[in-house]
Amino acid sequence: MSQTPAAPPSAVSAVSVSSATSATSVSSVAVAAAPAAVATGAAAPPGRAPARQSREALRAFLRNPSAVVGVLLLAAVLAVTLFGPALMPADPFEIVSAPMEPPGAEFLLGTDYLGRDVLTGLVHGGRATLLVGVVAAVLSVLIGVTVGALAGYYGGWIDEALMRVTEFFQVLPTLLFAMVLVTLFSPSLATIAIAIGVVSWTGTARLARGEFLRLKRREYVLAERVIGAGDARIIWRVILPNALAPLIVSATLAVGTAVLFEAGLSFLGLGDPNVMSWGLMIGSNRPYILTAWWAVTLPGAAIFLTVLAVSLIGDGLNDALNPASRGRL
Repeated sequence: MSQTPAAPPSAVSAVSVSSATSATSVSSVAVAAAPAAVATGAAAPPGRAPARQSREALRAFLRNPSAVVGVLLLAAVLAVTLFGPALMPADPFEIVSAPMEPPGAEFLLGTDYLGRDVLTGLVHGGRATLLVGVVAAVLSVLIGVTVGALAGYYGGWIDEALMRVTEFFQVLPTLLFAMVLVTLFSPSLATIAIAIGVVSWTGTARLARGEFLRLKRREYVLAERVIGAGDARIIWRVILPNALAPLIVSATLAVGTAVLFEAGLSFLGLGDPNVMSWGLMIGSNRPYILTAWWAVTLPGAAIFLTVLAVSLIGDGLNDALNPASRGRL
């Protein structure tokens, strides 16, 4: 009976080497494809490109009546505060009439207890209030995201230490601590913005920590580690972009919080006395609220509308950027 001749040992070795090489190539392609998936938005829900997600989020935001109202309100406030001083270049500290003149044809919003035009004060004061609010919110978000990102990514003793620091700042009476900081240094807009930013970052830190704890074990993060990416790249270029949605909402709401802080400090006499702001107008006219109500309530209404607008926008962004809140998975 005839037998099939056995393959030479050299041929068997060649086939084994070829198979091993093919397997290695497949593994290399798989590993290389992982970071490429990250670059093209692998963090997004399956079958949904980032561009499409952005369009859907924008449509959801514009379909939200409250969010649209917030945008219109904030646009009106920004238009008045940015372009109003050019149309009304008068000095807001200038005494132009008798004290506590009621609103009328000559002075549309009346005058305050010194005889200064309330309308001019509103127009010029909004710029300082919004500037402090935005700068303080940016500083607050930067500190909070940095602390939360490091705590959530590294875990262990780093997480414990940073969270203890966060809890320490959380239990402090924030307004009182900001007052101490402003009192220790010169009461300027920069000092106020820094003081507000330093005391209001804890909520953002906890939010960022939670997002990093959730995302750091995703497949695309593990793929980055496999190819040798450093911690800095993984934190700031891989995980952070996928955690931006809730952080954007937090940053938006932080502006409203900072505006209230600035108004509170100025109301208590800790603002910059050489720069007109809405809080300064309320604080200086407070004793005359019964006889010159317009000098107090109108700046208060401006603060209320600004914070309301920012809050509506923040809620709208939360609904638009969070698919679950729109009834989707």
